[in-house]
Amino acid sequence: MVASTTEQLTALAGTTVIVHPLVLLSVTDHHARSVSRNSSKRVIGVLLGQDNGKTVNVANSFGIPFEEDEKDSKTWFLDHNYIEGMYDMFKKVNARERMIGWYHTGPKLRASDQEINDLFKRYIAKPVMVIVDVRPDTVGIPTDAYYAVEEIKDDGTETRKTFLHVPSAIEAEEAEEIGVEHLLRDIKDSTTTTLATRVSEQLASLQGLQSRLRDVHSYLLDVAAGTLPVNHQIIYHLQDALNLLPDLSDSTVTQSFTSSTNDQLLVVYLSTLLRSVIALHALVDNKATIGRAELEEGVDEKEKEKKPANGEAKKGEEGKKDAEKGKDKDRGL
Repeated sequence: MVASTTEQLTALAGTTVIVHPLVLLSVTDHHARSVSRNSSKRVIGVLLGQDNGKTVNVANSFGIPFEEDEKDSKTWFLDHNYIEGMYDMFKKVNARERMIGWYHTGPKLRASDQEINDLFKRYIAKPVMVIVDVRPDTVGIPTDAYYAVEEIKDDGTETRKTFLHVPSAIEAEEAEEIGVEHLLRDIKDSTTTTLATRVSEQLASLQGLQSRLRDVHSYLLDVAAGTLPVNHQIIYHLQDALNLLPDLSDSTVTQSFTSSTNDQLLVVYLSTLLRSVIALHALVDNKATIGRAELEEGVDEKEKEKKPANGEAKKGEEGKKDAEKGKDKDRGL
């Protein structure tokens, strides 16, 4: 296993896995091409990059043929020759990118992950496993990174294999940022205002927070029921988070929250009122413009009608004059 002592586990837990957007796009494309929308199958691939000790830089990836029995997760097939052939070709293109682990589209850990991780130890001593959640309704960072470790129990019983969760982040180089910006331009609706965009982003953040709180709630229920063992490190982190919450029973804190909320709502109210007045002014102005245009069109039509009438009258008078001249000529003769 990767780590067995407390110091090694602490050092490993401080490792940060940095995933580049190119990897996320490759994994999503691999899943979209290989699995139908209504299927719960997952895809597996190899991660390439650099292991710098405290940080693991995942810069590239490629998919591999993988089959798994949906009823029995321990029955699976993975093509070893394909991994070796593809890795040799990638080394010719970029020798700096080495095999650092593997990924799958979970979206959660499965029973066969330990066996697959042991297989990747043939190529790398300390493989990192990254679960990429490709579901479209995913809120927050879609990656979870793990290292396989041996868990030493306090009571001195036999150790067991498990996965240690390590923090992960999404970072991009300058060239990748330009590509991501172009993709976001096509995805985002350009007609939405900045306020609407900010509200939608805050809503997505709150949904992500709600999802994390649900996970914490289910974990605590399982621990209370005895289904899961007590992890003191998790309990310490939860206690730190709860200690940061404000004391809402204090009248001073409640009054300050109320004042701040009222100030924000006052700004929203004034903004809505101003918006309504401007919209009403634009409506009245539009109505006045249309009315003036209709009046001008009516005057023009009346002038057009008068011109043909005047022309016909002039023609009638000229005809009368010609007739009278003709009569005078007949009399002279």
